[in-house]
Amino acid sequence: MEFNDEVVKRIRGLIVFAALVVLCFWRYDIILDVLRFIIHVIFPFLLGGAIAFVLNVPMNFIQRHLFRPERIEGKKYLQKLARPVSMLLVLLGVIGVIALVMLVLVPQLGETFINLGKNIQRFLPKLQGWARDLFHDNPDMLVWINDLKFDWNKIVDTGINFFTQGAGNVLNSTITAARSIVSGLTTFFIAFVFSIYILLQKEKLTRQCKRVMFAFMKKSRAEAALEVLSLTNRTFSSFLTGQCVEALILGSMFVVAMTVLRLPYALLVGIVIAVTALIPIFGAFIGCVIGAFLIFMVNPLQALGFVVLFLVLQQIEGNLIYPHVVGGSVGLPSIWVLAAVSIGGSLMGIIGMLIFIPIVSVVYALFREIVYLKLKQKRLEPGDIE
Repeated sequence: MEFNDEVVKRIRGLIVFAALVVLCFWRYDIILDVLRFIIHVIFPFLLGGAIAFVLNVPMNFIQRHLFRPERIEGKKYLQKLARPVSMLLVLLGVIGVIALVMLVLVPQLGETFINLGKNIQRFLPKLQGWARDLFHDNPDMLVWINDLKFDWNKIVDTGINFFTQGAGNVLNSTITAARSIVSGLTTFFIAFVFSIYILLQKEKLTRQCKRVMFAFMKKSRAEAALEVLSLTNRTFSSFLTGQCVEALILGSMFVVAMTVLRLPYALLVGIVIAVTALIPIFGAFIGCVIGAFLIFMVNPLQALGFVVLFLVLQQIEGNLIYPHVVGGSVGLPSIWVLAAVSIGGSLMGIIGMLIFIPIVSVVYALFREIVYLKLKQKRLEPGDIE
């Protein structure tokens, strides 16, 4: 074997890589501390990038429809205003949604929770009666059931006292808590400002990133990396848009249907289902269980009617709405969607359920392209293999 400069360079690289791997396993605690420190430092920028990615979806929609290329062609002032105006409209929309929640939904939900407390107080004696009939041969269980009490007013007063007195005393006496709040607000402010800069200058940042990639990578690898990033961006954007619109439609359907059928807690259940429907596959069923339990405390027969209504609306949503709103945006067969949700939930909880579907979709698309390329190299057509 001839040891030329290229071979020596490769051997040196392998030795350095092996030494780094050994070091990582030997002093993994130091490596983890360093990684935590790095993540802590760059977390505001990571959060800002996530905020920019989410806001970029509605901003692109507004800019694409409000400032069409044929409409602003030759008008430089409109071309300069297109991006800032679109971003301002998105921010106003976000502020409007927050104001709507604070001024409209929160008071209604507060009234709903008060009624919920009264219904629980009325439902508890019925539950105790059923439990006595069921556990009449178990004296210990009967004693526990008879001692079971529910004072909603006491719970509300305790919560109010905590937030007005207890929490205030804790915050006033604990410097760490105050620092954490200031740190959190500062982090969010930095992230928000960073996201604004990204949205305003995303084309320039994209060009700079491409130049860096082509400067330090081979042309073929840089082009492949850009293709993967483009596929990832399209998949995540499509999934985010479709999932949010689908959840909003489903929640609105429940509010309208429950109001027409005069079922209790229409607004609360609609919001719960809209939020839980963001979780693919299992989310809507979690909302169904919560809604059925709330209605069951008022009227068990109406709870049964709600379950029937849920099954009907779920079929309409699954067969008519979801295919048109979300469609094949993620490009995953159902079995892999289930696998992605299960793995993501096990690793990262609810956040993992949301992000693992587009991640697995990107991996699935890339692996499919590799398989097709290998088959093409062997002069085989995918349709010929069964």
